[in-house]
Amino acid sequence: MAIQLKTRQEIEKMRAAGRVVRRVLDGCRRLCQPGVTTRQIDEEADRLIRENHAQGLFKNYPTYRPGEGFPSTICISVNEVVVHGIADERRLKDGDIVGIDCGVQLDGWCGDSATTVLVGDVAPEVRKLCQDTEHVLELAIDNMRPGRKWSQVARLMQNYAESQGYGVVRDFVGHGIGQKMHEEPKVPNFVSRDLLRNDIELREGMVLAVEPMCNLGSRDVRTLDDGWTVVTVDRKPSAHYEHTVAVTADGVEVLTDGR
Repeated sequence: MAIQLKTRQEIEKMRAAGRVVRRVLDGCRRLCQPGVTTRQIDEEADRLIRENHAQGLFKNYPTYRPGEGFPSTICISVNEVVVHGIADERRLKDGDIVGIDCGVQLDGWCGDSATTVLVGDVAPEVRKLCQDTEHVLELAIDNMRPGRKWSQVARLMQNYAESQGYGVVRDFVGHGIGQKMHEEPKVPNFVSRDLLRNDIELREGMVLAVEPMCNLGSRDVRTLDDGWTVVTVDRKPSAHYEHTVAVTADGVEVLTDGR
């Protein structure tokens, strides 16, 4: 499928969706306190999405199991959960980290962003994992511009993360985004033979959801029996950050930073 380039007007519509995503993430962040359940955070996300006249993209997202879809409004992933965590009665504890991933559609256009929230007194090495993973995202954004190959950006992301001793998750990658949450192209956070064979040249009008995931230990992950929840195989913590980013004539604009 061809990459869909967006006009300036379409990018501004995506920025409006991105503002809603940011409001949701900010509201969820405020709730991330010891004793609060992940279901309470999910319910607040649902309220904020409806209050802003948007539609959540995750709830009922189809799975390989007929008749079943993702059961939560947001993905809420605690500690060793990498992505696709499901809200339930689990209560947050001091020292937890909470990955929150939110996608919405507003007036036909999508926004997608994720952050990892630190709850209380987080262990220094876990706090550093979060700071460094967010830096990987910033590194990608700072180095995106028209004419640059995605492999150049991915190599910078991978090299920094691995230089800090982290496992770079290979099973999930970033993606194009527009009127659908998942569009072409796939944008990995690492360099592979497949990427080098099918490299992507960044062009004005591309809009990408860039989302590094770094583990404190091994890069290996597995999916639990619920068919959604992805955890690190060694059960060490994982961090996840994401922005929707538009490539412009002279660089990029972040569409999910709330501006």
